[in-house]
Amino acid sequence: MVLHYTAMTSAEAALDWLCAPQSQVSAHYLIGRDGRIWQMVDERDRAWHAGAGRWRDIDDVNSASIGIEIDNPGDVPFSEPSMAMLERALADILVRWGIAPAGVIGHSDLAPGRKIDPGVRFDWRRLARRGLSVWPVAAAGGARDLEGALAEAGYTAPVPAEVRLAAFRARFRPCASGPVEDADLELLASLGSMCE
Repeated sequence: MVLHYTAMTSAEAALDWLCAPQSQVSAHYLIGRDGRIWQMVDERDRAWHAGAGRWRDIDDVNSASIGIEIDNPGDVPFSEPSMAMLERALADILVRWGIAPAGVIGHSDLAPGRKIDPGVRFDWRRLARRGLSVWPVAAAGGARDLEGALAEAGYTAPVPAEVRLAAFRARFRPCASGPVEDADLELLASLGSMCE
């Protein structure tokens, strides 16, 4: 399950683009700011939403995931109606496909350095509180090896560890920057155990 933002002016503009053959992109669902939802691709079929990247041991994420685009330009908070619809859609999809909350990721998680959506304004904690995603709690002692901790947490894209760390931070520590800190390693250790 991969979450995206549209980075467009409206849901209608995104719908036009996602349905245009020349765009060469698609998603299974689009959720508007007003809470409307459109299904564009059957869940059993491949949609072209993820592009190049890697999550855990999956190189072809398009073939192994359901993509949801959320109407948001990327620089504002996500609307309440869009988040409420996302919660309803995720709850149904996770049950229907037997997907664990750890299987709900952002585009930036699988394509760090190339993609930044759904971005730092997306409320991952809200989803985790409803059992629709994960949120780590710092583990005492933390991990010792950044590379291993990132891989165990799912961040396996073939980019430098610093780029994967930035993607992790964008989701779980959006105000952090600079070299790896103990707080990163503690959260990564907790996240890795949630993904087992």
